[in-house]
Amino acid sequence: MIFINPKTDYAFKKIFGSSESKEILISFLNALIYEGNPTIQDLEIINPNLPPKLEGLKDSYLDVKAKLSDGTLVIIEMQVLNVQSFGKRVLYNAAKTYAFQLEAAQGYRLLKPVIALTITDFEMFPNSPEFISRFVFKEVKKNFTYPENNLDLVFVELPKFTKGQEELETLADKWIYFMKNARSLTSVPETMDSIPEIHEAFNIANQASLSREEVEDLDRREQFIYDQQGAILKAVQDGIEQGIEQGREEGIEQGIEQGIEQGKREEKLAIARQLLSQLDNATIAQVTGLSVEDVQNLRGDS
Repeated sequence: MIFINPKTDYAFKKIFGSSESKEILISFLNALIYEGNPTIQDLEIINPNLPPKLEGLKDSYLDVKAKLSDGTLVIIEMQVLNVQSFGKRVLYNAAKTYAFQLEAAQGYRLLKPVIALTITDFEMFPNSPEFISRFVFKEVKKNFTYPENNLDLVFVELPKFTKGQEELETLADKWIYFMKNARSLTSVPETMDSIPEIHEAFNIANQASLSREEVEDLDRREQFIYDQQGAILKAVQDGIEQGIEQGREEGIEQGIEQGIEQGKREEKLAIARQLLSQLDNATIAQVTGLSVEDVQNLRGDS
């Protein structure tokens, strides 16, 4: 068997956000947010449709949104590229989801909690060895939780998860292993197949169940991700080589920093090129963080 990559936008939403994904998503959220406890009994997947075929932009990030039975809103994002100010964007999306619950003249008492679950294919917090991190509002000195603690940020960093099949113990372990390794598997691991929701996730992820058009679209999206990751890596390597040539330790450090910055710029330029035929210059600049002049120059080169 060949399984599609859950880290691409189409595959992620097909597995976790489509109309038949309710039980899968309940298990996934209970595992990653509630330590495997059956806290979530029911939910509603909001807008259970596959993402539009917009090349470049949605290949970089994606969302699934659900409402729990108590009204809590959960937004789930899988981020494969470490774009500039990503941490701020997570906070902005959570705050926007919280604020947009109210219509004009509605009281604040109607506001429900928002949980933002973010899965990254890169390290967000290099100083912490934990692969799951959770942030809430707390008092700085006494460390007690804010009474109306209605924003909850949960992060899962895939690179920090290094367990093999024989080491999988918790439900969270098994779901994270699925996210990180499904694309490279040729069969469903026995220890995971015994969980009905994971078994069904593998069934949905089975490439044999997709049309030829769907497979080709997935291949294009996955290749786009690899291209951007490769551009970033090459820029960093070039920066290191330049630093070594300078023959000084500070030169190496400066070269690494320059390489990382150049890699991020190459990523933005690649996304902007994909959007030239669909958005105006000002919008592309706002989406990517490039200047309007940069976008104009790309349009002139194309």
